[in-house]
Amino acid sequence: MDSLLPPDIVALAQRVVDAHRERGTTVAIAESCTGGLVAAALTEIPGSSAVLDRGFVSYSNDAKMEMLKVPSDLIETFGAVSIAVAWSMAQGALARSGADLAVAITGVAGPDGGTEKKPVGTVIFARARREDLDGKEPAAELKRFDCASRAEVRHRAAICALELLLPKSATGEAARSPDF
Repeated sequence: MDSLLPPDIVALAQRVVDAHRERGTTVAIAESCTGGLVAAALTEIPGSSAVLDRGFVSYSNDAKMEMLKVPSDLIETFGAVSIAVAWSMAQGALARSGADLAVAITGVAGPDGGTEKKPVGTVIFARARREDLDGKEPAAELKRFDCASRAEVRHRAAICALELLLPKSATGEAARSPDF
């Protein structure tokens, strides 16, 4: 067995590790619904210790508040699956690490827990760069994955998070969409 994880996740993790190693930058991950899957993907790659500063698995609301200092009023007002909470998780991961870039993931993987406004498959991602923290508007995005299973929601969320961990290209364009 070469890897515990699917090949597409491992290949993308390799790109993330290679890109950050080349730039000399580090990352932190704040995960909820993916439960450490993104950090696990990065650690599948030899040499990832030069890139991955740390990962936070903040599955419960208490963990989000204790580990990442997400304010309880954000969770009470917007819910754990919200842009406000994802952004706070990303900022918290940066504040509690030495990383240059942090990505946060929070969502409803299912099969239970969905609501009309936040159905199963709703996942929110946030990306925070240390260089952009002063006065930066939240860099967060809500996605709805219409998937057949919990495993597929988590798989697609991990792929999206890994894509967000790719640094800006040499031309200055974002690795993903220019609006996020």
